[in-house]
Amino acid sequence: MPRPPNEPSWDCMLPGPPSKNNAGSADLSSAGLLAYAAGSSVAILDTHSMQLVSTLPLPASPSSAASPFITAVRWSPLPLPHHLLESETSSPHLMLSVGDRHGRISLLDFRSKSPILFLETNYPNSSKLGIQDLCWIQTRSDSWSLAAISGPSLLSIYNTATGRCFFKYDASPEYFSCLRRDPFDSRHFCALGLKGFLLSVKLLGDDSENDVVLKELQIRSDTSELQRLERDSSSSSSSSSSGGGGVNNGAPASALFPNYVVKFAFSPHWKHVVLVGFPREMVLFDLQYESVLFATGFPRGCGKFLEVLPDVNMEVFYCVHLDGKLSTWRRKEEEQLHIMCSMDELMPSIGTTVPSPLVLAVAISQSDYTLQDIHKLCPDSDLDVMDFSNPFDFLDESRIISKTHLISVSDDGKVWKWLLTAEGPRDSQKDIESAKRAAKVGEVSLAEIESRSEGFSAVEVTQVNDTNSREKRKSGPSTVADEVSFKMNLVGQLHLLSSAVTMLAVPSPSLTATSARGGNSPAVAVPLVALGTQSGTIDVIDISANAVAASFSVHNSVVRGLRWLGNSRLVSFSYTPGTEKTGGYVNKLVVTCLRSGLHRTFRVMQKPERAPIRALRSSSSGRYLLILFRDAPVEVWAMTKTPIMLRSLALPFTVLEWTLPTVPRPAQNKPSRTSSFLSKDRGGIPPASSPTKASSTDAKEGADGSKDEFSESFAFALVNGALGVFEVHGRRIRDFRPKWPSSSFVSSDGLITAMAYRLPHVVMGDRSGNIRWWDVTTGQSSSFNTHKEGIRRIKFSPVVPGDNSRGRIAVLFYDNTFSVFDLDSPDPLANSLLQPQFPGTLVLELDWLPLRINKDDPLLLCIAGADSSFRLVELNAHDPKIGDFGSLAQPSKERFRPVPLPSPVLLPTPHALALRMVLQMGVKPSWFDAFSTAMNEVHIPGTPSAGDLRGYMIDSPRVGDSAVPEMLLKVLEPYRKEGGLLDEDRVRLYAKIVKKGPTLRLAFAAAIFGESMEALFWLQLPRALNHLMNKLVNKSAQKGPRTAHAPEIDEASMLSRISSKGKSVPGEKSILGNGQLKLMAFEQQELWERANERISWHEKLEGEESIQNRVHELVSVGNLEAAVSLLLSTSPESSYFYANALRAVALSSAVSSSLLELAVKVVAANMVRNDRSMSGTHLLCAVGRYQEACSQLQDAGCWTDAATLAATHLKGSDYARVLQRWAEHVLHAEHNIWRALILYVAAGALQEALAALRQAQLADTAAMFLLVCHETHSEFFSRLDSDEEATSSFKDKVPHLPGLNPVDEDVVAVGEYFGQYQRKLVHLCMDSQPYTD
Repeated sequence: MPRPPNEPSWDCMLPGPPSKNNAGSADLSSAGLLAYAAGSSVAILDTHSMQLVSTLPLPASPSSAASPFITAVRWSPLPLPHHLLESETSSPHLMLSVGDRHGRISLLDFRSKSPILFLETNYPNSSKLGIQDLCWIQTRSDSWSLAAISGPSLLSIYNTATGRCFFKYDASPEYFSCLRRDPFDSRHFCALGLKGFLLSVKLLGDDSENDVVLKELQIRSDTSELQRLERDSSSSSSSSSSGGGGVNNGAPASALFPNYVVKFAFSPHWKHVVLVGFPREMVLFDLQYESVLFATGFPRGCGKFLEVLPDVNMEVFYCVHLDGKLSTWRRKEEEQLHIMCSMDELMPSIGTTVPSPLVLAVAISQSDYTLQDIHKLCPDSDLDVMDFSNPFDFLDESRIISKTHLISVSDDGKVWKWLLTAEGPRDSQKDIESAKRAAKVGEVSLAEIESRSEGFSAVEVTQVNDTNSREKRKSGPSTVADEVSFKMNLVGQLHLLSSAVTMLAVPSPSLTATSARGGNSPAVAVPLVALGTQSGTIDVIDISANAVAASFSVHNSVVRGLRWLGNSRLVSFSYTPGTEKTGGYVNKLVVTCLRSGLHRTFRVMQKPERAPIRALRSSSSGRYLLILFRDAPVEVWAMTKTPIMLRSLALPFTVLEWTLPTVPRPAQNKPSRTSSFLSKDRGGIPPASSPTKASSTDAKEGADGSKDEFSESFAFALVNGALGVFEVHGRRIRDFRPKWPSSSFVSSDGLITAMAYRLPHVVMGDRSGNIRWWDVTTGQSSSFNTHKEGIRRIKFSPVVPGDNSRGRIAVLFYDNTFSVFDLDSPDPLANSLLQPQFPGTLVLELDWLPLRINKDDPLLLCIAGADSSFRLVELNAHDPKIGDFGSLAQPSKERFRPVPLPSPVLLPTPHALALRMVLQMGVKPSWFDAFSTAMNEVHIPGTPSAGDLRGYMIDSPRVGDSAVPEMLLKVLEPYRKEGGLLDEDRVRLYAKIVKKGPTLRLAFAAAIFGESMEALFWLQLPRALNHLMNKLVNKSAQKGPRTAHAPEIDEASMLSRISSKGKSVPGEKSILGNGQLKLMAFEQQELWERANERISWHEKLEGEESIQNRVHELVSVGNLEAAVSLLLSTSPESSYFYANALRAVALSSAVSSSLLELAVKVVAANMVRNDRSMSGTHLLCAVGRYQEACSQLQDAGCWTDAATLAATHLKGSDYARVLQRWAEHVLHAEHNIWRALILYVAAGALQEALAALRQAQLADTAAMFLLVCHETHSEFFSRLDSDEEATSSFKDKVPHLPGLNPVDEDVVAVGEYFGQYQRKLVHLCMDSQPYTD
């Protein structure tokens, strides 16, 4: 039952550790949020600060009691919505698709933490077809479909709006392994099988099977090991089928063959190329040529394959192996040959358990690449902004080629963050010189440095503007992998629950419990919970931070009992069977001090004992401990510094429970001394909490006020049903002599299995489901039946002053369900709460958290789930029905975090859009300083006062309403004070680029919200506009009269003149040499060079189809001689001989008469067969009709080939027409608006680009687009020499870019619409509640 978003509550859930049953399912969003499956929940982490954000449990299906394992997780690729809606019903950019072992697929919403849609997976045997993988596929500009692998071989595609399945494909007997989406075309994806079967799928819609285009391919690989595994699996399943099991049971490949992993990834650098990993080899496969480009086996010492991760910045990929190692592979220049450069450990050998934990999932950060592209386009900062506290800032950063973060998840509940660095050769002389320069700069006064840098040091991201050094390396005769070194460093770790939870313990100290440092200061209730695990570790949970505060490796086997001694010590036990010779059991009892982390064993025996320990029971003061054995006497221990056994009780006990702290009596409620623990260690706990936990019995105070004598009591039940209460007074144990209830109270039909005791009430439960309570002072009693199975635990809820009720009890049954009953109710059963919060979780242990200060506070129930998760459930104490969530206004339970959560994408959508707009317009970096308002009390010159926020905005050209930025800053003020908007690294980068023009700010704002394609668009836009301006200048110069003073301005000279002005144009060729900007290449030289490089990879490929593709590539780049030679080599027996002969003759005539004669001698006529449609384009090229050839290629769907051909042969408006038609295809068919906009701009179709933005309802983006266009236009002319007549006349002729006249109706409408958009955004921001963690 989800809580309304405006009602604060305790939100505490820690996921259990992931396992192989989760199939390594994890996904890292482009905004830096990691989602991974842990049991039946999805854990969400912020990878910038390495903190747990939230845990989303998956509800169970109606047919099962427990939720199944989650086996597939994928973030929605939808961007932050720009449409301003009155109510934020959902957050599509924070949606997850989740698949489980029962075959269900659901869409989970982060905000509500509940499923918003279950897809229709109701095909036959759907409950057996577990989900192997999921993949989002784009079908329209605003809608995505979801592809899923169900069971071993079924591929299904679903409409995510309706949940309907509109396509199925069964690949049996192949086993499907994984799905991946094409980064060059989001409509296209591939499915890979364990035996090398590759299915290429393109979606043209989401209505029916007719919208799906398939292509079946096969990658050859050695599958002998898989065949052996299949035989073993079939033989074992056939033997079990005699007992009723099936042959396959519909399990996916990850469950059938967990150690035989086959996965692939699309190359982010080259279209149609995929990297395929088999267990013992890597294969590079070309989808267009249907051929293997490169294959290699793993060298000796490499474990089996687990995952392949391509690097977007460099032509490098990382291979993860099952043994926890990471190998790095680098491509050699000008050929598709990869060499392994380094091998690193993802699981350090120091500090890990034996056997070493398994690496289950690995993901690479995509947001790092976009931010590095932004950094590369920003001119290098001088030494004035260096961080003098960091000695590494004085080294030569130019040799760092790339930095990226890698996230790995291991099965011990740890998430690791690694920094991968690629470095070029070291220049020691350059290091010495930069250090000397830094020393000189260091003599400048500190105040001057701070004023220049505005308080921020140099950016840690790559300082690469080393155009010259990289070009030298690339242009050399051979770039050996040794020149680049790869390093990996651990930079962060998050520790969650380390193993399956077996025990739960909550501290509930009484006033007689003293702090561990000695003295008589009373201990206070602390927000800590201890969990014992199957691996022998004890994890201590900090409830206020929802995090593991400490983890102690105490035992070598399962922790079977765990109790608190006061509030700072734990006692735990485990046992192991003795040897075959000695028999018996070896019991191990350990006391752990939380402050020092020391463990001390006690009650150490020389030889195994006959009976194992059954349970521990510690008194609320922590001074006494009862040790229960199986079929042996109970021991009573005094837990002093060195524990002492007081005596042994040889009675047939079934259950024993100490009394809990009661409400203090008025005489006892004196001001107690402030404990050192309270004043120093737990400053956040209010002192008022200490009087709420009082001694269970009277304590006699000495003359000095010290409590020398005290007594505590425990209740018990015997095997025969008899009850009793004993009192421990010092070292003496005596009968409490309670007032007995009537004789009918004693149960004769059920053995008592659970008990809870808080003076004066004893509550008991038996194996028949009966609950009885008894007042030991008055003899009153009552009972009722729960109509459930036997009762395993009963826990009293904590009480506070003013609460005179008998209290509420939480009852855990043997079927792992629980209920909460009110003992004051005349009919406790009618008003009970039977586990409505999460019906998909079976409960292993439960207890109340004693943190209530007054009776209006909610009750908090700690639960250890059977799925190894830990949860905190809030129950309102006021409602007549206990289990209902309260409707009263409650104080917000703020979560304590050691560092703020710097994830802007988590903000409510209006606030996220407000931050985005503020970053776009330009805000001073000092605004991010959370202490700036405190500093303003002593006003610093040049700093805006706390009431006036306008001074934080930088002076830059504005669009829209000038009053809006200040209002947006006021809305964001709560987040800024918390310091939770951006982390330090990203603030440093923003400080560097904020005054470098709007395009870098716009790209940065898009990148931090995970919109990498939009960021690339802003980075490429100035280059496209300059390309257009150069074309306009050339056209104007050619039309004008030629005089001695006005020479013809060609494109090359224009570029050289611009660069000679001392300010480089963003996006030069060397920058495009690497990174994601290749996705948006449009210039002729770039397209031609990329096509040329691909040709060399295919020279060794054989087969008729490969020859046809190679001829096509050679003609596209204008190498007709090589094309003729290849065509003439065709064998006469080939079916392509006549078609190739005709093309050879036609192409040779365009080269030379001698080549034509040679071709005629070789070729015979009589061509009667029809060839592929591409052949006609070759004939058109032979007669110079390149425009028609490009159109024919575009009609055939060969868009990249058409652009390559146009880049080789066409110029001016002819080339622009090809680009514009390509842009229309990219926009309307591929639904990639950002790439289409770049092509529109390069083609000069600025009006079409603006129309596309308006049609997509991107009001803010359209306004920023106009701003960038006008600024780039004016900046372009500022670089030209104003004394040239041609230039000055051109300025007069073209005062603005074509189609973007400021007085045009469309341009004016964009400005007006943006103003309305801003005002509506401000209203929505004011109405939205801030995001509280």
